[in-house]
Amino acid sequence: MRAMMNVLIVRTSSMGDLIHTWPAITELKTHYPNLRISWLAEENFADIPRLHPAVEQVIPMAWRRWRKRLFAAETRAEMKAVYQQLQATQWDLVVDCQGLLKSAIPAKLSRGPLAGYDRHSIREPLACLLYDKTHRVDWSLSAVERCRLLLAKVFGYQPEGSPRFGVPAAARPDWLPQGEYAVLLHATSRASKEWPEQHWIALGEKLAAQHGLQLIIPWGNAAEQQRAQRLAAAMPQAMVAPRMDLIEACGLLGHARAVIGVDTGLCHLANALNVPLVAIYTDTDPSKTGVVETAWATNLGNIGQCPTVEAVYQALLARKDMQ
Repeated sequence: MRAMMNVLIVRTSSMGDLIHTWPAITELKTHYPNLRISWLAEENFADIPRLHPAVEQVIPMAWRRWRKRLFAAETRAEMKAVYQQLQATQWDLVVDCQGLLKSAIPAKLSRGPLAGYDRHSIREPLACLLYDKTHRVDWSLSAVERCRLLLAKVFGYQPEGSPRFGVPAAARPDWLPQGEYAVLLHATSRASKEWPEQHWIALGEKLAAQHGLQLIIPWGNAAEQQRAQRLAAAMPQAMVAPRMDLIEACGLLGHARAVIGVDTGLCHLANALNVPLVAIYTDTDPSKTGVVETAWATNLGNIGQCPTVEAVYQALLARKDMQ
């Protein structure tokens, strides 16, 4: 292996999937410090790979936006610019960690040797036709372990120990009040994954009364903002966070005394930052896409199961740094 190798990681979306790739990047860089790692990601999530210190270049693409106006001149110009940027580097290896046609096609356009999952390990087997080399990875593994194992097979080493995300917290946001605080991540992608508002209010009352914590309630769209305002009005010592980008969210979560959240990408970001975390699941199986359980973090609930306020509170108390 020469002094420096150019490697392109392709994992375009979504937030949780990109964060699940961090431990694999950390481990890869530990084994091969001579890699110059670049990452191709959707523009809305490009700050996620930028947060990892081992990633030297992020190439944003905008397929989610482009597909709505595929034949517009502006879209074609943007696509051509990304295509040229991909081909501006001579890649020693390209790895599609996503395993979809929407990731395999731009990965192939990079013109580097392309590796990915085999047809038994992938959601869209047609993508395998674009790979130069494929590797089998057990579907039963968590998303974090699947990605760790894929990169280990591509580069020829064995994964060892627990996952290490390798990302430090960003700076504490200036708008935060003084003192310790908890972050309540109530927003998620569909209603079936939400936790009842009355549960959030009861939990917030406990955290304020028993621990003196400020309660910070983020949001991402208008409906979530309205719910955040309702929750803050019903809780003591609560405030609605301003709109944040992912860097600011990293700072908010990384300095929190506690984080409680539903099935959302920001829960995985908190997980990566080793803060006391309880992730609540009501319509998804945490064994597949839950947070990595550690002394700081745990999953509660499952499909058709809604954890109680007391169960969440007790799980939080059992976390490291909350004792």
